[in-house]
Amino acid sequence: MKVGLFFGSFNPVHIGHMIIASHMVDRTDLSEVWLVISPQNPFKKKKSLASEYDRYYLVQQAIGDNPKIRASNIEFSLPKPSYTIDTLAYLHEKYPSYDFAIIMGGDNLRTFHKWKNYRQILDHHDIYVYQRPQHKIDTYDNHPRVFFAEAPMIHLSATYIREAIRLGYSIQYLVPDLVYEELLNSNLYRH
Repeated sequence: MKVGLFFGSFNPVHIGHMIIASHMVDRTDLSEVWLVISPQNPFKKKKSLASEYDRYYLVQQAIGDNPKIRASNIEFSLPKPSYTIDTLAYLHEKYPSYDFAIIMGGDNLRTFHKWKNYRQILDHHDIYVYQRPQHKIDTYDNHPRVFFAEAPMIHLSATYIREAIRLGYSIQYLVPDLVYEELLNSNLYRH
């Protein structure tokens, strides 16, 4: 089985994330997409992160009953910060018959050379790239393991959603309905 790993803070998960996951599982050769909640991204500051368990729960709510998309807390038990190469090694031990690919935005592909052991990742894993507005990509254009997807994109970020919550604005329609209800009835991102 070929599984696409969509890594992220998902702080919080929003409809843009879900559109990409759905597009990748429907329009590529991926059997499933796992949204891998990163407890701590080595390139991001930790102070604005909600608890990984809250973010994991919200991702589960966003997915609902879609059998092709899963929430993964696999990095919760790994050393922090999380490095993709270490997560991939752990997943290969746990699921030796699975073929893991990585899903990333074009902005991440541009800085991929800064990732720990990026060449090893590229040698052993397919990478599915969704274009991001304002990020022209010409690196890896002809690489046999890099595939570009024309996923529908919306200009939306978790930062925008957190700010809207903090200011008391509605985030309805920006996040999946069950995520909206959870955030409406919690104190997450209010301060």
